[in-house]
Amino acid sequence: MHIKKLRLLTPGPTPLYPPALHAMMASDMHHRTEDFRKVYKSVLADLKDVMGTSGDVLMFVSSGTGAMEASVSNLFSRGDKAIVCVAGKFGERWAEIAQAHGLEVTLLESAYGDTVAVERVETALAAEPATKGVFVQASETSTGAAHDVRGMGKAVAKTSAILVVDAITGLGTMPLDIDGWGLDVVIGGSQKAFMIPPGLAFASISPKAWQHYETSTLPHYYFDFKKEKKNGANGESSWTPATALVLALAEALKYVKQVGMEKLIENAGLLARATRAAVQELGLELFSPKSPGSSVTAVRAPKGLDSGVIVKEFRSRFGAIIANGQGSMKGQIFRIAHLGYFDFADLFAVIAGLEVILHAYGHPVTFGAGVAAVQKVYCDAAVRQTVGV
Repeated sequence: MHIKKLRLLTPGPTPLYPPALHAMMASDMHHRTEDFRKVYKSVLADLKDVMGTSGDVLMFVSSGTGAMEASVSNLFSRGDKAIVCVAGKFGERWAEIAQAHGLEVTLLESAYGDTVAVERVETALAAEPATKGVFVQASETSTGAAHDVRGMGKAVAKTSAILVVDAITGLGTMPLDIDGWGLDVVIGGSQKAFMIPPGLAFASISPKAWQHYETSTLPHYYFDFKKEKKNGANGESSWTPATALVLALAEALKYVKQVGMEKLIENAGLLARATRAAVQELGLELFSPKSPGSSVTAVRAPKGLDSGVIVKEFRSRFGAIIANGQGSMKGQIFRIAHLGYFDFADLFAVIAGLEVILHAYGHPVTFGAGVAAVQKVYCDAAVRQTVGV
């Protein structure tokens, strides 16, 4: 009660993988040496491996938003027509980036908590054959919803447009067949399922997207895909890299490969399923019940209770940091993450803490009901397999 361990339970940054943290202590390595070049090459190769693509993967010193902006400035020209799917705070960010660079944007908007249907993308593409790009989130972290990027990839592949996917929280939490589904640009970030601090972004680039690079006329300098590809092949970044983070990512990728990307995704899916079962058992309502993703579960606060209160109570009572709602949902929902270095022991504690907080604020709770729901999902998935039942 008097000792509180800090527990990071947000959808980014996420808990750090300890060996990756230790690897950062070797960051006095100079970045223009053969030792570091070997690490840099191995990171790019392992990223391609875990992302499951034969295309190029580039890495940048930035948050994921840097790679989002780079995908616009490197692959489009002012006046290009683009379709932007907006169903949350990060969809709005796509729209803002595209508009800031002078693209002519058609917004396909859905309410927070919902998703943009593939059929709407198909209709928009048919209405404007000159469309150069479609932008979407694989996982809309602000609402907990997941888009059908497989269906969108199939629709966009029939046209000359490219599909640009913000998979910053999608990678490692949902299946993404980059080459097979026609996902031309897939963007990731270090502080999500890859279990290291913020500061690195990466993107896979398809041959079709590279064709767009050749005709793009938007200015870019620091974020230059072609320059980054050339230097990356030699084990170097175009500019001074975040040496410590690259060393950490090298260690984290070893772990992801050891566990298996499919198992990492399965882990997030099981935690998400258990969380949904638990909060519903506690009489709470899911915010995105139609298309829930596995990176984070968004939950409506009980009537009359600001979700910010629940967030503050987690911090003050248990030293745990969960996420409030974003944008128009601030104060209405709270979000519990599942991506990266999370396990069921974490979730048992989160749900037990949630029961205490709800009880303290007058929401009727049967202690242990939510935890039991998590235990059932765990037992169905793990215990029976272990004992051979």
